[in-house]
Amino acid sequence: MHRPVVGITADLIEHNGLDRAAAPVTYCRAVTEAGGVPLVLPPLAEAASEQIAVCHALVLTGGDDPALEPFGVETDSRVTRVRPGRQAADSAILEHLANHQPDLPVLGVCLGMQMMALHAGGTLDQFMPDTTPTHADHWERDHAVHAADSDWIPGGSVQSKHKQAVTDPGHMRTAAVAHDGIIEAIVDPDRCFYLGVQWHPERTAHEPLGIELFRRLVRSAR
Repeated sequence: MHRPVVGITADLIEHNGLDRAAAPVTYCRAVTEAGGVPLVLPPLAEAASEQIAVCHALVLTGGDDPALEPFGVETDSRVTRVRPGRQAADSAILEHLANHQPDLPVLGVCLGMQMMALHAGGTLDQFMPDTTPTHADHWERDHAVHAADSDWIPGGSVQSKHKQAVTDPGHMRTAAVAHDGIIEAIVDPDRCFYLGVQWHPERTAHEPLGIELFRRLVRSAR
């Protein structure tokens, strides 16, 4: 088949008074290196199903912190909220996948993993500095992760940047944890390839936990 088209969710960035759709090129390069064709998806909830229709796989990218009111929890005032349009688009994608295309391969990164967990009925620690003495290890640093499900994730070193963490993956399953017990990867084993990682594989030098995750996503799409 032709190289699979991999949709990459975009953020909303204000520039010169206008909202722009933007995604780090590091995701696009990783998808290309893995054998896919990257396609950046503007965050438009009303177009989510049509966007997904032209994709063979998806990358749910990182971003700011989700608002938790849609999940029945008050959002901590100290978080940096993701733009509402971005969250609405990500939620629409996840709803469409669950209801219509559960076996479309998906890799969720950082915010993407957190949104996957929330939509699976899970919960978040909204402010790790309150709860985790080693929280600084997760902010723009490399740290170790350990496999909780070696069929999905091996151990190794990863690059992270997050101040929130999944505390309960809902009906998903924990696939890896950090050196301090923070959940670092979650998976739905009942779906073809539905994996969320708290680190940034597009910036992780350790190949099995970096570019290899994009290769596995593309192989699943094939």
